[in-house]
Amino acid sequence: MQDFLELLRNVVPSLLQGAVITLQIAGVSLLLGGAIGLPLGIGRVYGPPWLQRVLGAYITLFQGTPLLIQLFLVYYGLPDLGLTLGRLTAAYITLGLNSGAYQAEYLRGALQSVSEGQMTAARAIGMSKAQAIRSIILPQALRLVLPAWSNEAIAMLKNTAVVFAIAILDMMGQAKALASDYFAPIPIYMIVAVFYIVLVGVAYLLLRQVERRVQIPGLTSEAE
Repeated sequence: MQDFLELLRNVVPSLLQGAVITLQIAGVSLLLGGAIGLPLGIGRVYGPPWLQRVLGAYITLFQGTPLLIQLFLVYYGLPDLGLTLGRLTAAYITLGLNSGAYQAEYLRGALQSVSEGQMTAARAIGMSKAQAIRSIILPQALRLVLPAWSNEAIAMLKNTAVVFAIAILDMMGQAKALASDYFAPIPIYMIVAVFYIVLVGVAYLLLRQVERRVQIPGLTSEAE
């Protein structure tokens, strides 16, 4: 027990530094994924058929291939095409593109759950299709999509673990280095697991608070 407490004192500062990097990567990647997923989701529902097929291919590509392969292709493959990215930049881009595919599908489902009669009514009072989407459909869809988006945010915290494969010192990267330094991989990875549980738990509670604040009574049942 004394040995474990001593190990804990030695590794926690480095793991806290890794946690900051993990949160940074997750936050930036979620924002990038949202910027990608928003127009993709709208295009999937309201775009012309050819655009829907193109966007569907993008989504299939990123949902159907392992995230680690995507990361390797961005970090190790792009230099062959003359584009060399830093480690963090490669992580942001890969996780953002991947998250964008999932966020697009979540938004598509939310948009489709809003009653079609609302679009008809908006067009009847003289709104253009774009105005109806922006002012009536999208605000409702963004509220409806929040539970699914919350799951994506929590998943992103865990998905960031793949970036240790390109030598980023997030929590997993720090754990790998510490396991080599102290020759105690099992206790260190157990400590890291607790760190992830705490981060996910806090994120879950915060996101549930946000959901309750933005929820409009009756909106979900109306969509259903």
